[in-house]
Amino acid sequence: MAKRTSLLSSIAAAAVLLAAAAGGALSADLGETAQASTNGTLAATAGCGKAPTLSSGTRTISSGGQNRSYILRIPDGYDRNRPYRLIFGFHWLNGSANNVASAGYYGLLPLSNNSTIFVAPQGIDNGWANTNGRDLTLFDDISRQVENDLCVDTSQRFALGWSYGGAMSYAVACARPTIVRAVTVISGANLSGCNGGTQPVAYFGIHGIYDSVLNISMGRSLRDTFVRNNGCTAQSPREPSRGSLTHITTTYSGCREGYPVQWAAFDGDHTPSPVDGSSSPNDSRTWTSGEIWRFFSQFASTTPPTTVPPTTVPPTTVPPTTPPVTTAPPTTPPVTTPPPGEPGACTATYRTINTWPGGYQAEVTVANNGATTLNGWTVRLTLASGQAISSLWNGVNTGTSGSVSVRNADYNGTVGANGSTTFGFTATGNGATAPSGVSCTSP
Repeated sequence: MAKRTSLLSSIAAAAVLLAAAAGGALSADLGETAQASTNGTLAATAGCGKAPTLSSGTRTISSGGQNRSYILRIPDGYDRNRPYRLIFGFHWLNGSANNVASAGYYGLLPLSNNSTIFVAPQGIDNGWANTNGRDLTLFDDISRQVENDLCVDTSQRFALGWSYGGAMSYAVACARPTIVRAVTVISGANLSGCNGGTQPVAYFGIHGIYDSVLNISMGRSLRDTFVRNNGCTAQSPREPSRGSLTHITTTYSGCREGYPVQWAAFDGDHTPSPVDGSSSPNDSRTWTSGEIWRFFSQFASTTPPTTVPPTTVPPTTVPPTTPPVTTAPPTTPPVTTPPPGEPGACTATYRTINTWPGGYQAEVTVANNGATTLNGWTVRLTLASGQAISSLWNGVNTGTSGSVSVRNADYNGTVGANGSTTFGFTATGNGATAPSGVSCTSP
C-alpha cells in the first residue's frame, strides 16, 4: 500500500493532461480482424483440446509494432478440455504487471479456486495513455494469443483495474462490449478514452467519497455511461458520510437482463483497498475483492461443455434411487457403511502461493498414500506469530490463528487411493514463515 500511496501526486499531475487528450486518443478502426478473433458469440476458443505451449509467468508479445509484455497465470491442474474464465487486471499509474500479479490480481486469484486464467498486461511508461488505441490493440493481441493456446469460455471474459487501470478497463468496456462480459472500475476516470461507449456491458464502479486524485464525480460519470447503455433506471445511489468508515453498495434497478450496474461508494480517499471500520487501507482485509468476485461470478456460462453433457449419460449410471442397494458396485458401497480410511495414509503438504505486503496466500495438499479410500480428513497446523487466516476455501476451519484445524468440506472428504485434494486460504501477516506441526488424520 505504501507504493500505491506514493503514486498519488504523479497520478494527479497526469490526470488533467490525459483527460484533455482522451477524446482523440483512440483510432477509429482498431482492426476488425482482432475483434472478430475474440468475438463473444464463439462457443469455445481454438485452444480448447490442445496441449498448451504457454505457461504461467512473464510473456512477451509483438503488438502494434512494439514489443510488449504481460504476466499470465494459468490455473493449477489446467484441463485443456475445460473452458476457463479469463480476467484482465490492469495496473495503476507507475505500477506494473508484477504489482498486480503479486497482489493476487486485486485479490481475485485466491478466490478463484483454479477456475480462472489471469492476465496482467504491462503499460507503456507504466500507464495506459492508449495513444491511437495502442493499448486496446494490446488487449486484442493478448486475448488472441491466450485463446489460441488455452481453453477460454468466451462468455466469461472480464477486466478490472484501479485508477489508471480502472480507466483502461472502462476503455475496454466502451470499445469491446461484445468481448468482455463485465468490468470493475476502482477509483477511475476517463483517462484512456471511450471509443464507442454505446452498447451494454455489466458494470461495477467503486470510488472513495473524498478521492483527492480522481474526484468521485469522475467515477460517477463513467458509471452513468453504463446506466444509460444498460437501460437502468436513473437514480442517485446512497453514499456514506465522511467519518463513517463504511461503504454502501447499490444495485441499480430496471437494467436489461444480464447487464446489471453496481455502485459502491466508500468513506475514503484514492485507494483500491478500503477497509470498513478503519482509515488504513489493507489489501488482505478489504471488502472490495469479495464484492468484485461475487459480481463477476454471478454470470452463468453460455459456453457448452466440451465433455459429454450429463443428459447423454446412460440412466443406469446416474439415478441413485432406481437401482436397489444390493446392486451397487462393490467399490461404491451405501453411504451408511463407508469403508474406513487406512491409518497413517493421510498426509498434508503446505506451500505458499503468493505474498504481498501484510498478507499471503497458501495451499495445503491432502494426499492419500494408502490403498484404501479415505472418508473424511482433518489437517492441523500452527501458524506463526502475527499470522491470521482471513478467508479459507475447500475446507472448514476451527480457529484462525495459532493452532488451527481444517476439516474437509462436504464435497471433498472422500479421497481415493493415491489421490489428493487441496484447500487454500489467505492470511494476514508475513507469509515467509511456514506453519509448524502440519499433520493430517482421517477417521
